[in-house]
Amino acid sequence: MPEAEQQNDANAPAGAGGDPPKTAKQLEKERLKAEKLAKLQAKLDKKAAAAPAAGEKREKPEKRTKEVKEAAVYTAQTAPGEKKDLSGALPDAYSPRYVEAQWYSWWEKEGFFTPEYGRASIDAPNPNGKFVMIIPPPNVTGSLHLGHALTNAIEDAITRYHRMKGRTTLWVPGCDHAGIATQVVVEKLLWRDEKLSRHDLGREKFIERIWDWRREKGGRIYEQLKSLGSSYDWTRVAFTMDPKLCRAVTEAFVRLHEEGSIYRSSRLVNWSCTLRSAISDIEVDKVEIPGRTFLSIPGYEDKVEFGVLIKFAYKVEGSDEEIIVATTRIETMLGDTAVAVHPQDDRYKHLHGKFVVHPFSTRRLPIVCDEFVDMAFGTGAVKITPAHDPNDYEVGKRCNLPFYTIFNDDGYIIGDYGEFTGMKRFECRKKILEKLKALNLYRETLNNPMVVPICSRSKDVVEPLIKPQWYVSCSDMAASATEAVRSGELKIIPEHHTKTWYHWMDGIRDWCVSRQLWWGHRIPAYHVSFTDPSLQTGSNDDEQYWIVARSEAEALTKAADRFGVDASKIVLKQDEDVLDTWFSSGIFPFSVFGWPDQTKDLQTFYPTSLLETGHDILFFWVARMVFFGQKLLGKLPFKEVYLHPMVRDAHGRKMSKSLGNVIDPMDVIRGITLEGLHAQLVGSNLDPREIEKAKAGQKQDYPQGIPECGSDALRFALCAYITQARDINLDINRVLGYRFFCNKLWNATKFALLYFTGSEKFDTELSASATINQMDAWILSRLAAAIEACNTGFESYDFAAATSACYAFWLYDLCDVYLECLKPIFQSGSEEQQTAARRTLYVCLDYGLRLLSPFMPFITEELYQRLPRANPAPSICVASYPSNTSWRSTKIESDVEFVQKAARIIRSARSDYNLPNKVKTEVYIVCTDSVPSEILKRYASDLATISYCSNVVFDSPAPQGCAILTVTGQCEVHLLLKGLVEADKEIAKLQKKSDQLVQTVGKLTQAIQAADYATKVPAEVQEANETKLSESRAEIERIAAAIETLKLM
Repeated sequence: MPEAEQQNDANAPAGAGGDPPKTAKQLEKERLKAEKLAKLQAKLDKKAAAAPAAGEKREKPEKRTKEVKEAAVYTAQTAPGEKKDLSGALPDAYSPRYVEAQWYSWWEKEGFFTPEYGRASIDAPNPNGKFVMIIPPPNVTGSLHLGHALTNAIEDAITRYHRMKGRTTLWVPGCDHAGIATQVVVEKLLWRDEKLSRHDLGREKFIERIWDWRREKGGRIYEQLKSLGSSYDWTRVAFTMDPKLCRAVTEAFVRLHEEGSIYRSSRLVNWSCTLRSAISDIEVDKVEIPGRTFLSIPGYEDKVEFGVLIKFAYKVEGSDEEIIVATTRIETMLGDTAVAVHPQDDRYKHLHGKFVVHPFSTRRLPIVCDEFVDMAFGTGAVKITPAHDPNDYEVGKRCNLPFYTIFNDDGYIIGDYGEFTGMKRFECRKKILEKLKALNLYRETLNNPMVVPICSRSKDVVEPLIKPQWYVSCSDMAASATEAVRSGELKIIPEHHTKTWYHWMDGIRDWCVSRQLWWGHRIPAYHVSFTDPSLQTGSNDDEQYWIVARSEAEALTKAADRFGVDASKIVLKQDEDVLDTWFSSGIFPFSVFGWPDQTKDLQTFYPTSLLETGHDILFFWVARMVFFGQKLLGKLPFKEVYLHPMVRDAHGRKMSKSLGNVIDPMDVIRGITLEGLHAQLVGSNLDPREIEKAKAGQKQDYPQGIPECGSDALRFALCAYITQARDINLDINRVLGYRFFCNKLWNATKFALLYFTGSEKFDTELSASATINQMDAWILSRLAAAIEACNTGFESYDFAAATSACYAFWLYDLCDVYLECLKPIFQSGSEEQQTAARRTLYVCLDYGLRLLSPFMPFITEELYQRLPRANPAPSICVASYPSNTSWRSTKIESDVEFVQKAARIIRSARSDYNLPNKVKTEVYIVCTDSVPSEILKRYASDLATISYCSNVVFDSPAPQGCAILTVTGQCEVHLLLKGLVEADKEIAKLQKKSDQLVQTVGKLTQAIQAADYATKVPAEVQEANETKLSESRAEIERIAAAIETLKLM
């Protein structure tokens, strides 16, 4: 709106009709409204003028669409195992599918991953030493998850590092038969597809089905491991059900039994009624509930109540007194055989030796004294069910109480309990409560936070049951394992895990190794009975009537000797049970090498060098390998144990199929749509009720699916995450960030190779004194620093430090600085300068790729093969790992760091004044100290290059129109702006930015000053707010200084 009109509007008289005069606020409001209307009218007029005349058609301009190039794919007709065809040019952009094609089969065929490579024999002396490691064998149940990917990323990086250090290197692959897990999967498939149970098929046919499934699915895991680039020696691959390993398992069991370390006993075990098997402690999930909670239990239509404490009374025999007891499992009162009180509890001293009456049986329950009872808890009286509770079991043993088992293997009530007999255990729970109320014995129900033991395989509630089982005596082996760590013979890394080791060893219990399954290593034990009725046959519990032997023939001979009976009168029946999967895993470090035979592999590679695995199986697997190695071979199975963190999702949650956050590493490598992720859930064994919940989780975390990241980026990301922490919160966006790093690596090498135009070949022999260009000496020093950091990182298992060193060298030193400084040399430098630069650049590329190779084997091989190498190793994976640190010069690095600081300040100022990089300007250096002045003079051309300046001037007065930038107290940079910026426009822009920052500071300050800020706001948010506040204030100050400078122009 024109000024004259504005003036007229402002001075107009009040409206007709005697309206009161308008206030200044109303007038201002109307003025703004009129301005908006005028702008709208002007816009419409302009549009009308530009419109074509009536009937005139105007050609629509072609819509320009951004051309999206498809990712390159390797299309050469190369047979598997043949070397990749490198005759074509490098694709324009990094493509994981192109880069990762063909290399692995060539590596494998060439034998690079075998210890025999390049050696006359595996036991030939090697001055560099040897490195041997076994895989933590993944379960054969289908596919890998990110936990496996983490294990392989770490282990392959370690293995490749040792191989490149020239050591005789062996990494043994394999797979675990995973007794329960595999049987459950195949049983579910059998029921889903044919509505048959394993019992319908019978043992032999069911095992055949599992082998069919193993043959169909088993190879998938190995293919996934190859896709990850894992450099295993596949000629030595081992499956825990292979004949060689089965023989080792039998031999181990027999030897341990013969020396008394394995025995048979009836004890409490973790029983899964759904699986009808004992399970190990690691297969029991301890689910914490805050109080009254209803849980879905397999085999029950209605949810079952947990988290309550029920109090009821037992009547004292022959009196009107009663004792009130409490339980969270009211159904177990059918198996009660006593009530325990503390011997010093005055409330019950008069009842010592008396009995209470069981309301549902003729049983009299003695009132016994035991110091395990806590007088202050509850009523100070405890019901004792020796056959169904670990604490009660011990009381029963001490007080010589009877043991009554009230559940069968399926969880139904057994025994003489009237209407309760034949009921399911949790249906019985409700019925008993009703009966206690009817008998006026019920007292109250209290909310009770508790831990419910859930079978991780079946999701059933674990029931303690007494079963005759085979046990490994662990106390002596635990003492030896403890001493091995205390003495330093066995080293556990990180060291804080040693506390866990000692805790487990000090509280060790004998290990139940029997499993009531069909899939697994059948226990080599035979029960003896006789065809002659005059000979007494022992019960199933009597160990005297069990023969442990390597074969049925050997068992028959042993039985005949033991009982002094002719073999023809003996009937043998092998134990139906199989061994706990951890038993065969425990002997894996030597069974894979052919033990019990004294093979060349066993003599050469046992003991191994390192055991790397997750800290969650320190006891369940690591300890047992130590037990068996020391017991059966008299040697520790490895010298060091490195324990990595657990992988959680970006929110810190445990990986769970029902949450939809379990990710197949192949999906990260190749990429997958959200629909593809959903489809995987539908095809899984997940409960249909949980599929929708899992889909929602996937949609929240991966709304666009998972982008293709490639194996190298995934491996690098996983290793970069490794710290001393117990968990990793894996964010796919960070993996994607390293995929962009791969692209930077690709483009940098592709660009650098343009400088190698002739046929000349290069090597890495280069002394620091041979450098001519100043930045050559600097980049070699930075390379030496990276070499030192990587070697130190690998030797100390500090993978975060090693990956950080590689990343910083390539990105910040080579790409951001050195390659930029090379451009003027190759444009206008002398022949001598260019030759020197070429040699230095080659060393950086060659060594830089080798440093990265253990983490990123595919891209480094692809680029290494294209370097103009004078003395090439056939593959980067057998090239030597860099160790030369003679180029290191802290003086040069310190000088260039000062130059970079000045450049950063100049670039920051250019950004403040919105100067694009193509607009060059002059800087004038003003120093009051000769030291910084000399440094900047020495690197003047490099400073100009990396700060986008046309000229760096010394010893001359700076002209008017400069921004004054402080580098140090003794050094200023005057950046010439006059003629390059429109002062008024830039001031307006900067003022607007400053105003926004002032608002941000105000809001943050207000939030921080809130009364409950310190207690309610998470620590990480508080830290982020403080950082943002300090940065915003600093930027406001910078902008104010910039505005003052512009005002002077």
